[in-house]
Amino acid sequence: MEGKKTRGRQSIPMKKIENEDDRYVTFSKRRSGLYKKTSELVKLCNIDIGIVLFSPTGKPFSFFHPTSEAIIDRFLNPNMQLSESTHLVAAHVRHKVNQLNNRRELFDNIKEATSAQSLPLDNMKENGQRYRWESIEQFNADEVKKDYGRIPPGFYKACEIRVSAINSNFPQEQNSCEL
Repeated sequence: MEGKKTRGRQSIPMKKIENEDDRYVTFSKRRSGLYKKTSELVKLCNIDIGIVLFSPTGKPFSFFHPTSEAIIDRFLNPNMQLSESTHLVAAHVRHKVNQLNNRRELFDNIKEATSAQSLPLDNMKENGQRYRWESIEQFNADEVKKDYGRIPPGFYKACEIRVSAINSNFPQEQNSCEL
Protein backbone atom coordinates (compact mmCIF):
# COMPACT_ATOMS: atom_id res chain seq x y z
CA MET A 1 0.00 0.00 0.00
CA GLU A 2 1.25 3.46 -0.90
CA GLY A 3 1.88 6.07 1.74
CA LYS A 4 -0.75 8.71 2.42
CA LYS A 5 -0.74 11.62 0.01
CA THR A 6 -2.11 14.06 2.59
CA ARG A 7 -1.87 14.36 6.31
CA GLY A 8 -5.65 14.18 6.61
CA ARG A 9 -7.72 16.10 9.07
CA GLN A 10 -5.59 17.36 11.91
CA SER A 11 -6.11 19.74 14.80
CA ILE A 12 -4.59 23.14 14.30
CA PRO A 13 -2.89 24.79 17.28
CA MET A 14 -4.73 27.94 18.41
CA LYS A 15 -2.20 30.58 17.51
CA LYS A 16 -2.10 33.32 14.92
CA ILE A 17 -1.41 32.05 11.41
CA GLU A 18 1.66 33.96 10.30
CA ASN A 19 1.43 33.35 6.52
CA GLU A 20 -0.95 35.97 5.15
CA ASP A 21 -2.33 33.82 2.30
CA ASP A 22 -2.95 30.89 4.65
CA ARG A 23 -4.71 33.24 7.07
CA TYR A 24 -7.07 34.48 4.31
CA VAL A 25 -7.87 30.93 3.20
CA THR A 26 -8.48 29.79 6.77
CA PHE A 27 -10.76 32.76 7.44
CA SER A 28 -12.80 32.04 4.32
CA LYS A 29 -13.22 28.35 5.17
CA ARG A 30 -14.01 29.00 8.82
CA ARG A 31 -16.49 31.74 7.89
CA SER A 32 -18.35 29.32 5.60
CA GLY A 33 -18.42 26.73 8.37
CA LEU A 34 -19.67 29.29 10.88
CA TYR A 35 -22.49 30.36 8.54
CA LYS A 36 -23.46 26.73 8.00
CA LYS A 37 -23.54 25.97 11.73
CA THR A 38 -25.50 29.17 12.41
CA SER A 39 -28.04 28.28 9.74
CA GLU A 40 -28.43 24.79 11.24
CA LEU A 41 -28.94 26.32 14.70
CA VAL A 42 -31.67 28.58 13.32
CA LYS A 43 -33.39 25.65 11.64
CA LEU A 44 -33.15 23.26 14.59
CA CYS A 45 -33.96 25.66 17.43
CA ASN A 46 -36.05 28.33 15.66
CA ILE A 47 -33.96 31.16 17.12
CA ASP A 48 -33.06 34.69 16.14
CA ILE A 49 -29.34 35.20 15.62
CA GLY A 50 -26.87 37.76 14.33
CA ILE A 51 -23.17 37.46 13.56
CA VAL A 52 -20.83 40.19 12.33
CA LEU A 53 -17.30 39.29 11.19
CA PHE A 54 -14.43 41.36 9.86
CA SER A 55 -11.94 39.67 7.55
CA PRO A 56 -8.17 40.07 7.98
CA THR A 57 -8.39 42.75 5.27
CA GLY A 58 -11.12 44.61 7.18
CA LYS A 59 -14.05 43.61 4.97
CA PRO A 60 -17.27 43.12 7.00
CA PHE A 61 -19.38 39.96 6.74
CA SER A 62 -22.68 39.33 8.51
CA PHE A 63 -25.40 36.76 9.03
CA PHE A 64 -28.75 37.75 10.55
CA HIS A 65 -31.93 35.79 11.02
CA PRO A 66 -34.70 36.80 10.59
CA THR A 67 -33.55 40.36 9.77
CA SER A 68 -30.75 42.63 10.94
CA GLU A 69 -33.30 45.20 12.19
CA ALA A 70 -35.09 42.64 14.36
CA ILE A 71 -31.83 41.39 15.87
CA ILE A 72 -30.43 44.86 16.54
CA ASP A 73 -33.74 46.05 18.07
CA ARG A 74 -33.85 43.04 20.38
CA PHE A 75 -30.21 43.52 21.35
CA LEU A 76 -30.59 47.23 22.13
CA ASN A 77 -33.93 46.83 23.92
CA PRO A 78 -34.19 43.27 25.27
CA ASN A 79 -37.31 44.00 27.37
CA MET A 80 -39.17 45.95 24.68
CA GLN A 81 -41.76 44.16 22.55
CA LEU A 82 -41.10 44.20 18.82
CA SER A 83 -43.46 46.19 16.63
CA GLU A 84 -46.22 44.47 14.67
CA SER A 85 -44.45 45.14 11.36
CA THR A 86 -41.20 43.64 12.67
CA HIS A 87 -43.11 40.53 13.78
CA LEU A 88 -44.72 40.24 10.34
CA VAL A 89 -41.42 40.64 8.54
CA ALA A 90 -39.76 38.09 10.82
CA ALA A 91 -42.60 35.61 10.30
CA HIS A 92 -42.41 36.09 6.53
CA VAL A 93 -38.64 35.59 6.52
CA ARG A 94 -38.95 32.42 8.63
CA HIS A 95 -41.61 31.07 6.28
CA LYS A 96 -39.47 31.84 3.22
CA VAL A 97 -36.40 30.21 4.79
CA ASN A 98 -38.45 27.09 5.59
CA GLN A 99 -39.73 26.96 2.01
CA LEU A 100 -36.21 27.26 0.62
CA ASN A 101 -34.90 24.58 2.99
CA ASN A 102 -37.70 22.24 1.88
CA ARG A 103 -36.85 22.89 -1.78
CA ARG A 104 -33.17 22.25 -1.09
CA GLU A 105 -34.01 18.95 0.59
CA LEU A 106 -36.20 18.01 -2.37
CA PHE A 107 -33.38 18.77 -4.82
CA ASP A 108 -30.94 16.80 -2.67
CA ASN A 109 -33.31 13.81 -2.81
CA ILE A 110 -33.67 14.16 -6.58
CA LYS A 111 -29.88 14.37 -6.91
CA GLU A 112 -29.46 11.18 -4.88
CA ALA A 113 -32.08 9.35 -6.94
CA THR A 114 -30.54 10.53 -10.20
CA SER A 115 -27.05 9.47 -9.20
CA ALA A 116 -28.41 6.05 -8.16
CA GLN A 117 -30.07 5.69 -11.58
CA SER A 118 -26.91 6.69 -13.45
CA LEU A 119 -24.78 4.14 -11.60
CA PRO A 120 -25.41 1.31 -14.12
CA LEU A 121 -24.46 3.63 -17.00
CA ASP A 122 -21.31 4.70 -15.16
CA ASN A 123 -20.40 1.04 -14.61
CA MET A 124 -20.90 0.33 -18.31
CA LYS A 125 -18.66 3.24 -19.18
CA GLU A 126 -15.92 2.11 -16.76
CA ASN A 127 -16.01 -1.43 -18.16
CA GLY A 128 -15.68 -0.16 -21.73
CA GLN A 129 -19.14 -1.31 -22.77
CA ARG A 130 -20.91 0.77 -25.36
CA TYR A 131 -24.34 2.25 -24.86
CA ARG A 132 -27.06 1.34 -27.30
CA TRP A 133 -27.01 5.02 -28.18
CA GLU A 134 -24.30 7.46 -27.23
CA SER A 135 -25.49 10.66 -28.83
CA ILE A 136 -28.74 12.22 -29.96
CA GLU A 137 -27.12 12.87 -33.34
CA GLN A 138 -27.15 9.10 -34.01
CA PHE A 139 -30.97 9.01 -33.99
CA ASN A 140 -33.32 9.72 -36.80
CA ALA A 141 -37.08 10.13 -36.44
CA ASP A 142 -37.87 6.47 -37.27
CA GLU A 143 -35.47 5.18 -34.61
CA VAL A 144 -36.99 7.52 -32.06
CA LYS A 145 -40.47 6.19 -32.81
CA LYS A 146 -39.28 2.58 -32.70
CA ASP A 147 -37.32 2.87 -29.45
CA TYR A 148 -39.61 5.34 -27.68
CA GLY A 149 -40.51 2.88 -24.92
CA ARG A 150 -36.86 2.35 -23.96
CA ILE A 151 -35.78 5.99 -23.86
CA PRO A 152 -35.58 7.72 -20.47
CA PRO A 153 -38.04 10.63 -20.11
CA GLY A 154 -35.43 13.42 -20.18
CA PHE A 155 -33.81 11.96 -23.27
CA TYR A 156 -37.13 12.01 -25.15
CA LYS A 157 -37.40 15.77 -24.62
CA ALA A 158 -33.90 16.15 -26.06
CA CYS A 159 -35.00 14.10 -29.08
CA GLU A 160 -37.98 16.39 -29.61
CA ILE A 161 -35.67 19.39 -29.58
CA ARG A 162 -33.31 17.67 -32.05
CA VAL A 163 -36.16 16.76 -34.43
CA SER A 164 -37.53 20.31 -34.36
CA ALA A 165 -34.01 21.60 -35.10
CA ILE A 166 -33.75 19.21 -38.06
CA ASN A 167 -37.15 20.29 -39.35
CA SER A 168 -36.28 23.98 -39.05
CA ASN A 169 -32.99 23.55 -40.95
CA PHE A 170 -34.50 21.77 -43.97
CA PRO A 171 -37.53 22.60 -46.13
CA GLN A 172 -40.61 20.66 -45.04
CA GLU A 173 -41.08 18.84 -48.36
CA GLN A 174 -37.60 17.27 -48.19
CA ASN A 175 -37.59 16.17 -44.57
CA SER A 176 -40.73 16.06 -42.50
CA CYS A 177 -39.97 14.36 -39.22
CA GLU A 178 -42.77 14.10 -36.70
CA LEU A 179 -42.99 12.37 -33.37
